[in-house]
Amino acid sequence: MRPISSFPLLALAVAWFYTGRPATAQAGPIAADTINQVDAQGLKQGWWRLLGPVPDKPDYQAGNLYEEGRYADSKRTGIWKRYWPNGRTMSEVTYVKGLPKGTYSTFYPDGRPEEQGSWDMDRNTGGFKRWYSNGNLMQEFVFDPYGMRNGVQKYYHENGNLEVSVNIEKGREEGTLKRYYPNGDVQETAEYHGGDEAAGSFRSYKPKAAMVATPLPAEAKPAPALAAGESPNSSAFKADGWNVLYNNQHRISQQGQFRKGRLLEGKVYKYDRNGILYKVEVYVNGRYVGKAQLTEDDQ
Repeated sequence: MRPISSFPLLALAVAWFYTGRPATAQAGPIAADTINQVDAQGLKQGWWRLLGPVPDKPDYQAGNLYEEGRYADSKRTGIWKRYWPNGRTMSEVTYVKGLPKGTYSTFYPDGRPEEQGSWDMDRNTGGFKRWYSNGNLMQEFVFDPYGMRNGVQKYYHENGNLEVSVNIEKGREEGTLKRYYPNGDVQETAEYHGGDEAAGSFRSYKPKAAMVATPLPAEAKPAPALAAGESPNSSAFKADGWNVLYNNQHRISQQGQFRKGRLLEGKVYKYDRNGILYKVEVYVNGRYVGKAQLTEDDQ
């Protein structure tokens, strides 16, 4: 039985916070004395509003509000908000001295919540929730102050029913892991100790009613094979187990649970030729199911 150890999408797209490149603020009806100010030393101060057009994002028309928030000595501070082209809020991120720290929220274009949590420089802390686009809960995690998952972690099917429940201690499965069919019937159980499945503990169960397979997205390509130059950071590669792989530029290339040497559940990171993260692909059961939305803002 495979353990579940994936991380929040926002945590895996941290470069967006550090290297986001907003559009240049435009002159226009908001060009008041208190907006978009630069002091005598050339430092951004006070409230800034950044408008379209936005490079590489043609949906933002001239004058559309793209992002706004407060600067102190050219460092972001307080809550910064980014908007979808339709004007709805895309994200709200709290900054302290130019770095993301505190609560954050992201939203789908229709205004429904996508993700909520708390960020401390380079890690999630406390409670974390992520929703499907239909409004049903997808994930419910708990992180300790050091960014390790700790406590009962839950995954949900798209129909809202519980998919997996497992206790995590210091980032590793501990105790009974239960997996459920979309109709709520128990699918699998196993005992874990220190992240390893106890020998002979795995049990699988047939559903009590016939199951209808959930169709995969049109782009359901298989997870990529390991590329030349990819290697684990500090231990030998586990053909069956959790791995974090790095490319030859020492950037994360794949992360997640592997089965028979191929990514089963996790994420693949894509970089441009300048080494800037621009996309994180998500894989479930070895197949592509979508991308982490916020990484699109790293382009």
